[in-house]
Amino acid sequence: MRTVPACILGSADETPIVTGAHDPDTYVEIGSFTKVITGTVLQQLAERGVLTPDDPVERWLGAPPGTGVTLRHLAEHTSGLPRLPPGTSRRDPYRSFTDDRLRDLVARLDLLTVDAAGQREEYSNLGYAVLGAALVAAAGQKYEELVAELVSAPLGLPPHAMSAAPPKQSRLLPTRWFGRTVNPWTMTGAILPAGGLWATPRTLARVLTGLVLERSLGDPALGWQRTGPLPVIWHNGATGTASVFAGAVPDGRWTVVHRLSGDSDETDRVGLEYLRTAKTQRKE
Repeated sequence: MRTVPACILGSADETPIVTGAHDPDTYVEIGSFTKVITGTVLQQLAERGVLTPDDPVERWLGAPPGTGVTLRHLAEHTSGLPRLPPGTSRRDPYRSFTDDRLRDLVARLDLLTVDAAGQREEYSNLGYAVLGAALVAAAGQKYEELVAELVSAPLGLPPHAMSAAPPKQSRLLPTRWFGRTVNPWTMTGAILPAGGLWATPRTLARVLTGLVLERSLGDPALGWQRTGPLPVIWHNGATGTASVFAGAVPDGRWTVVHRLSGDSDETDRVGLEYLRTAKTQRKE
């Protein structure tokens, strides 16, 4: 059985734990951990007075009035929207999910919701795609520009620390037999704010510790998940070729686990086990 390339960074270890051909300084897909970044952009734009989390979607996008869906609902997964955009496929699910396609869906948002806004939590990639589009419209800037200005810069990271399309020679992807690289999903379109960013594991560690432990931008933004009994503030992510878990405990324990495998359950298990058993904290 082939070893899954993996990288673990955390408070209990001075150096990353690496298996296989992983590299903590190479860009990797971070999947839905992107939602944490999008939620932080929402938080920062609200602090600047550009918008409020309780703005209705139709204030910024061409949605029908009266749906009751707000930016907060989108960020908290309580919008009533389904998990995936209609028309996704299995092989490359978001390839056809373009900005034009998103605009078409937003125009009939009232027909897409399966629950009234605010009634029930239902994890939604579509919801975060809509949220990202609303943030871009409100700020008048591209999504990656907002990430660089409102998240990367305050954390002391370079502008392209989190990117939708890093140079191919800087990306780390799994390989098949004979060394052929597996093609990643196409996630540079409308789905980007929900799960399309790339970053190095070291960058993820800086984002996690800066936002959750140091509170460099205030309390953790909408989008972070919270789980007892530790309690853990965390988020995970998975694509067809990678999975990530990033979490921290208030006493200072933290970890980032990235694996070149889409098995998010195993990645989550490794991350939670690290947090449970870590005895010491590394000073940053």
